[in-house]
Parts: sequence; structure tokens; C-alpha cells
Amino acid sequence: MKERLTRELMALRAACELESGQVVNLGFGIPTLVSNYLTDCMDITLHSENGLLGFGPESDDETFEPDLVNASGVPVTLFPGGVAISHIDAFGIVRSGKLDIAILGAMQVSEAGDFSNWLLPSKGIGSPGGAIDISHGTKRLIVLMEHTDKQGSPKILNSCSYPITACEKVSLIITDVAVIEVKDKKLILRETAPGWSPIDIQDITEPPLVIPKDVVEMDFRKKPVVSYGKVFRNVDYALADIFDGAVILMDGFGGLGGMSHFLMVSLRAQGARDLTLVSNTAGIARVSSFGQPPFSGLQAIDHSILIESGQVKKVIASFPVSPSPSRPSAFEKALADGKIDLELVPQGTLAERLRAGAFGVGAFFTPTGIGTIVEYGKESRIIEDKEFILEEALVGDFAFIRAYKSDTKGNLVYKGTSRNFNSIMAQAAKVTIAEVDQIVEAGELDPDEIVTPGVFVDRIVVRDADFSPFVPINELDDD
Repeated sequence: MKERLTRELMALRAACELESGQVVNLGFGIPTLVSNYLTDCMDITLHSENGLLGFGPESDDETFEPDLVNASGVPVTLFPGGVAISHIDAFGIVRSGKLDIAILGAMQVSEAGDFSNWLLPSKGIGSPGGAIDISHGTKRLIVLMEHTDKQGSPKILNSCSYPITACEKVSLIITDVAVIEVKDKKLILRETAPGWSPIDIQDITEPPLVIPKDVVEMDFRKKPVVSYGKVFRNVDYALADIFDGAVILMDGFGGLGGMSHFLMVSLRAQGARDLTLVSNTAGIARVSSFGQPPFSGLQAIDHSILIESGQVKKVIASFPVSPSPSRPSAFEKALADGKIDLELVPQGTLAERLRAGAFGVGAFFTPTGIGTIVEYGKESRIIEDKEFILEEALVGDFAFIRAYKSDTKGNLVYKGTSRNFNSIMAQAAKVTIAEVDQIVEAGELDPDEIVTPGVFVDRIVVRDADFSPFVPINELDDD
């Protein structure tokens, strides 16, 4: 009988598929062994459905920590910058498109790339766990499994006889005898285990294999390490690709706390136009003194600078109007002049629309706003004798985030109430740019104090030491 790869060698071969900068889920069983073949310098962020992010090899007696376990329940270590997150955030990563690769086990895989991994009909009940979510949310799905079952029957079939986990999602199958690419509903043999021929593998595979001339023996060489730094020393480079017409999620509650003033000023200089701003306010700090310290002669920088420069075409906000009738904001003046559009959203609904966008939920029903102007033009539905209206998710092209501290992997810590909309906006954008006071090395932040995991942060900018969120009164009006 020909010798097959051990589970450890199978995991090593799977590790060779991974590249620097990727976020990778490791599923239950053999896939969790992959972490034993990665090092911190490879810059690969491992994700586990139970809420671990940035973990490494299994722990030993010296590093054992019972509260840090992988999807198989095995204690593991954390790489510097690793963090434990909530279950909802773990699946937010999956649903938001941040997951580059998932490596899952399977009972069966079909010629079309369907796979089954959660229910044996003989048992009559199964455990889907996170596999259905993960297989639909990942950009690339690799199945890591033994080629045949315990009776020697093929597990790669013309079609799955067990309930399907996901249809046509598998792109690569790594077994104890072969590496097979799934493409256009065909199975292409790419590599064979030592001592195995293509004919040997076809004999234990139900569907016909496409066997190219360049089939090779299995390659266990890992991909080159490439460093992807998130720290931008020049704010202009961090904002360079913001385009005309972009949707920007702009943090802050109303005043100074949690508002990315430095990025706002830099965006004004960058010049992108026809922007849609999604924010709690549309610039009220300047006219209301909201959150300002008790001394005279200064006013806060806020969204008004972008409205006055003519860069904003629409605002989606819950508190766009100045609380002082005698001191209208720049937004109110532009709205009265017909230069800008407004979509008014209750504050809780705004937060929930952002959360829906972050977690891949296209829309949701809420009772908020029934019988008010908020309901106008929206679908409504009666659920358990109560009326709800449909609200659509919000996703930004960019998010401007204000945090106190970051590490080099982008993990963020906030101060006090400055967290406000920051943490959810960071998750709801295609590109998130964080403005911070200081950056430390990965591993210097306490994992338990991290609020926003670095997987949601793409760029980090340190606010200039001499930058002030205040300017003398009337200076902004004179620009």
C-alpha cells in the first residue's frame, strides 16, 4: 500500500498556499494544524470563528492559556498584535469581505466545487457551526481532507450525497495524496504526493480528473514573505486615492471627542469633490461650542470646512442642524441654497445601518420612525402585530477614524466617549484610515484593551504634534 501524507504534512502543504497580509480562517479538525507552520514574521492573520484573531502555533506547557483556544478547542499562542474578539465581530470579518482564505475540512467535495462537512445522514442531525457562513463569506475556499473515507471510498464525487454546506465555492482541494484545483466545474490535478502517480489518484477519485502535462510532486515551499506596512508617515499619501464621488464615513459624536480633525483638514487640501459624508452631525461644533474647553477665542474644526470648500454634495446624518437658531451651520446655509442634499436618519438607526453594512446584512426591519417623516418612501411590514420599516445598510468607500493609540498592525484603543461611532465605522468601510496620537509596536497593547482589531484598519496616520483641532474665532470663516 502506498504511503499517504500525515495530517501534519497536509497542514504544511496548506500553509504553503498562504501569503503575507492575508486574513485566513482555520476550520475545525485538520485545518487547525496549519497554525503550527506559520511564524509571526509571515504577517498572516489567522482567524477563528470563536473569536481569536492573530493566533499562532499550539501552546506548550510553558505557554498554555486555557482561555485561548482555536476552533478545535486546542490551546494556542497569540502572535504580537493578536486579540480576542466577540463572536459577532468574528463573523463580521467573514461577512464584510475581509476574509481572504478559509481552510475547512469536508466529508465530500463534488466536481463542481460543492462540499459537505456538517451532517451525516446516518445520524439524522448535524452541526453546521460557522462553516456555512465562512464558506459563503471567504474570497477563496480551500478544502483540506483525506482523499478517501475509512472504508476506502472516494470523498471526491460527481455530486455530494450529503447535505451541501455551499455550492460551487471550493477552489482548491488538498488531500493526503494530491492537490486538485477546481475550475469551471472541472477537477485539475496539480500535484501528487511522493510515490503516487496521476493514475493512482484517478483510481480513488470518482469524477474524471484533468491531468495536465506539468503535474508535479507536491511542493512544500512556502511563499516569500512580503511586508505590508499600515503606517503612513505622510498623510497626503494616505488620502491620495480618495476619489470624486466617494462615500466617506466620518467619525465623531458632535464635537471634539473622537473626531478626525487632522484628516478633515488634509482632505480639504486633497480636494476630492462630490463627496457623500455619513456622520452623526454635519458640522455643529463650530457654531454650538459643543465639547469645547471653557475658554474663549477659539473654535473647533469640524465638517463645515469641507462643506464651505464645496467638496460635499450629500450628507447622511442624524443631527445635521445647529442647536442654536441664531447660529446656523455651514451645512444649513448650503442646504437652504440648494447646494447640498440631506438624508435624515435617527441616530440609533444610523448606527444599525452602519453595523449592517459592516456585517454584510443588506437591510433590516426596525420600528423606529413609524408614522414620521423617516418612514416616507420605505417598505413596511407587520411582524408579530407590530409595524416595522425597512432600512438599508450603509457601506463607505473610506472611513476616517479617530483613536488614541494604535499598534503597527492597526489595532486601536480609544479614550472615553471618543469611541462613539468610530468602532462601527471602522468596520463598515472598504478602506479605513485611522488618525491616532501615537503608534506602538505590535504586542505592546494589552489584547484585552483593544476595541477595533487591526483587520479592519488599512492605514494609520499620526496626528502632527503641533496640530490643533482649534483655530481662532473667525479664522475659518475667512478661508
